Amino acid sequence: MSIEDAEALDVGEVHRLYRRYVNKSQVGLMTSFGFGRELVERAEGAHIYQRDGRRILDFTGGVGVLSHGHNHPRILAARQRFAEQQRMEVHKTYFSPYLAALSHNLATVLPGDLNMSFLPNSGAEAVEGAVKLAFKYHGGTRKTVLRADISFHGKLLGSGGLTAGSQNHFEFPTIPGIDTFVYDDLDSVAALIERHKGDVYALLIEPFSASTLRWCSEEFLRGVRELCTRHDIVLIFDEIYTGWGKTGSLFYFMRYDGLVPDVLTTSKSFGGGKSSVSAYVARDPIFRKAYDNMHDALLQSTSTTYYGFGEECATAIEAINVAVEDDFPARARAIEAQLEPGLRRIAAQYPHAISEVAGAGALWGIFIDGGPKVLDLIARMAPGGLAKDPRFRAKLVTSAVVNALYRDHDVYAYYTLNGLNPLVFGPPLVASSDDVDHALAALDAVLAQGLTKLVTRLLAEKVSTLW
Repeated sequence: MSIEDAEALDVGEVHRLYRRYVNKSQVGLMTSFGFGRELVERAEGAHIYQRDGRRILDFTGGVGVLSHGHNHPRILAARQRFAEQQRMEVHKTYFSPYLAALSHNLATVLPGDLNMSFLPNSGAEAVEGAVKLAFKYHGGTRKTVLRADISFHGKLLGSGGLTAGSQNHFEFPTIPGIDTFVYDDLDSVAALIERHKGDVYALLIEPFSASTLRWCSEEFLRGVRELCTRHDIVLIFDEIYTGWGKTGSLFYFMRYDGLVPDVLTTSKSFGGGKSSVSAYVARDPIFRKAYDNMHDALLQSTSTTYYGFGEECATAIEAINVAVEDDFPARARAIEAQLEPGLRRIAAQYPHAISEVAGAGALWGIFIDGGPKVLDLIARMAPGGLAKDPRFRAKLVTSAVVNALYRDHDVYAYYTLNGLNPLVFGPPLVASSDDVDHALAALDAVLAQGLTKLVTRLLAEKVSTLW
């Protein structure tokens, strides 16, 4: 097939090809929602334009990727300039001015001596690179890495093992020596460090857990920093989702003066919504001890063929500049000032549906409970492994709300697969005040229908797609 052939496919043909060559169960899952039954023509800013003419308000924010919105003009211009000038991509044996400039920019905007960057493609690679760096820093003499009991760090074998969320329902092999502390519980961390008696080489934590909408207290983060310094443990902050202004500060940890991890990971909106690029940024002494010698200088860079691709780095340079010049943290705080009170008002109006509201900046969620008692029977009769999922009922009810938001009000939201599965409003930071008002009004109107009606409708639509 040519590109033109691909663009001419209708939704039925796309579903057929997915079933044949991608994953037929994925088609069954995604067609449970309206957005699985339609194709997108184009996207711009906070909106998606479908082939049927509908304009959808994208309040998923690309699940963290689209803080700049869809097809930001400055991002497109940077990539177009790179292509038109026929710049070179691969630089394994050539130095790249783009990689050099991007690394400089990262060091400039980050606090302390977070100066040394490595630039793979995905967040999972950045996490694994950071943990690998910590292991090498200790020369392989320590064997234990600590992670939180709620965490999402990726789905590769290594990063998947470092993830402790409910998504891990199948046990894969992973890196050895992983132990688990309680999120935001300093005593739990201290007890583990004492138990392992000098054998811990790294501690990995999300200061704000985007998949569960929980966050660490300042006391915990400063306490962990002190413990890691005292025991020479490499402290890694994973801000792959929450970086570049999403929660109201450039990175979540930067709201606390003087708090600096040993390594920071970032991805998602780091690429401006167009570039598949990630980074870990390490403090000078950590990085230089691990890799800054003639024997080990290439020990990390051989981990990915596409390390620091030119166009990806050029895109990230522009993405950082847009985030800084347009003050993305301030934009997130403005969205928060509108979104938080609106969600809390709706929660108070529907106390039997919403048990909690949580979030920060432009990343907020509601925890939906309740629904008809018949759901307990449906859960027990669910096919495959779904009947064994203790969160099946909550997922079904939340899915019904997501579906109605999309079908009735052209608002695209999502729920997380981790933790208590909150429905998330995480708009791009280019979303307008009117966009936020529309999303809130849509949520109010959907919940006014009642959870029983919403679930009944979702199940009826699902059955209709099977015939």
